[in-house]
Amino acid sequence: MITKEQIFDSLRDIIDPEIGINIADLGLVYTAEDKDGHIHVTMTMTTAACPMGGMLKDQAKGTIKKRFPDAKSVEVELVWSPPWDAEMMSDSAKKIMGRIK
Repeated sequence: MITKEQIFDSLRDIIDPEIGINIADLGLVYTAEDKDGHIHVTMTMTTAACPMGGMLKDQAKGTIKKRFPDAKSVEVELVWSPPWDAEMMSDSAKKIMGRIK
């Protein structure tokens, strides 16, 4: 079984091109689960108007498929609730953004 942590780790390879931080540490990935080989991820964007949404969603799906080739299916769903907030970032992302020292 693939763990949530393994899926999140694979998504750290995807860098938000507008911010320069990976989507996992940026807090864009909400859930990640493997149910009998079917991987489902929910993620969001910093705003609903983000022009990178489709591209980042496709990159996430492709990265997961590449990292876990034995997965039966991979679904990445964009959600808007709850809305993204800077407090969702990891401490390392907050440091990069100058939010904490």
